[in-house]
Amino acid sequence: MHARARFLGHPVHQMLVVFPLGLLATAVVFDVIHLVGGSQVMAAVSYWMIAAGLVGGVVAAPFGLVDWLGIPKGTRARRIGAMHGLGNVLVLLLFALSFVLRDRSYAPDAGQVIWAFAGAGIALVTAWLGGELVDRLSVGVDEDAGLNASSSLRKAGVAAGK
Repeated sequence: MHARARFLGHPVHQMLVVFPLGLLATAVVFDVIHLVGGSQVMAAVSYWMIAAGLVGGVVAAPFGLVDWLGIPKGTRARRIGAMHGLGNVLVLLLFALSFVLRDRSYAPDAGQVIWAFAGAGIALVTAWLGGELVDRLSVGVDEDAGLNASSSLRKAGVAAGK
C-alpha cells in the first residue's frame, strides 16, 4: 500500500521523521558530553536541539497518522503502526518534560536529562517498529505490501533464540 500523504511521489512522514529522530538523538549525545565534561555550550546546544526535535516530531506526526489510518484494520501492519505512533507520542512527551525541567538554565543535572535518556531508549524501539513497517511490511512503499508478514526478528532467527 502506498502512503496516503505523498510529496513528489514519496511518503511525507518518512521524509520528515529523520529530523526529530536525528535532533533528539544528538541532543542526548550532547547531554552526555555536558554531564561528563561540564560544558555549558554542549548543554545549550542540547536544549535547542530538543526544541527543534520536538517541533519536527509535531510536524511529522500528523502525516504518520494519516498513513496509519490508511492501513487496513486487523492487519499486523496496523498493530505495529499503532505501537510505533503511540510510542513516539511517549518519546515526545518525555523529551518535552526534559526540556521544560531544564528551564533554559543550560546546566541540566542528571535528574533533568534522565527523561531525555528514557525518550531516546524508547525511540530506538519505535524507530525499529517504523523500519519494520517500511522495510519488512513495505507500508508506504509498495502497493502489494505484505501487511501480515511475519516479524523480521523471526526470519533472522532472533525470536527462535538462534
